[in-house]
Amino acid sequence: MKEVKLKHVVKDWRLHAVAFILVAITEAIGQFSITVGPGVILLLPMLYAFFLGLLLYFTPVISEKNAKHAEPLIVLGVTLLIAKIGVTIGPQIEAIIAAGPALLLQELGNLGTIFIALPLAVLLGFRRESIGMTHSIAREPNVGLIVNKFGFSSPEGRGVMAIYIFGTVFGAVFLGLIAGLLATSTPLHPLSFAMASGVGSGSMMAAASGSLIGAYPELEDQIVAFAGASNLLSLSTGLYFSIFIGLPLTEKLYSIMMRRTQRKAATGGGPNA
Repeated sequence: MKEVKLKHVVKDWRLHAVAFILVAITEAIGQFSITVGPGVILLLPMLYAFFLGLLLYFTPVISEKNAKHAEPLIVLGVTLLIAKIGVTIGPQIEAIIAAGPALLLQELGNLGTIFIALPLAVLLGFRRESIGMTHSIAREPNVGLIVNKFGFSSPEGRGVMAIYIFGTVFGAVFLGLIAGLLATSTPLHPLSFAMASGVGSGSMMAAASGSLIGAYPELEDQIVAFAGASNLLSLSTGLYFSIFIGLPLTEKLYSIMMRRTQRKAATGGGPNA
């Protein structure tokens, strides 16, 4: 079945033609920058290609069959990206080793977002869905963790799938925009944002590091190396952080907030839980 599917993908001339035309158009448009206060939002060809491809999906130009054929090509593209990163990391290995503690501890940043995202989700009216939504950035390993523990049809399962889909559609766009803006408007070193872009998603990392390279082209090799090393660490350690720290912490904070909400409701000081 896999060989037949691969043959269909290779022979899908319409898909390849559309991809080639999109690349040609977006590269011809080039890079634009929008000044926002002291920072800059970078609009890159990858961003144009994303929205143009999304629009074409709702036209007769791209069929559902073409979209299915495009899925394995995304994996292939990310594989080539990872190979390029591996080659780039080599010459920068001394700088990466020197930043070792920062790289190793960067996964703690995902835990910090729990304290912001979980209360906000509960405030918006989500209940146990918020556990699946906020315990991590909800990539494939995290989806597997939640589904394995709570079940696909559980509130937690629905929550993690909602964020997985949202992240797939908008994650790369958001990181691509915010990385360039923050790197150019804050006193933090651009390599710190390169490390932060390695969240465990190849497409998100590529978008964020692409914006950083656009703002600091002289640091291209270092940005790619730090982003790639950070992404590799997030992929290898992120699931364990979620299992032993992130998910238990989210559940504990959720139970505390729910007890307080119920007490307020019982005394007439808040909404029903």
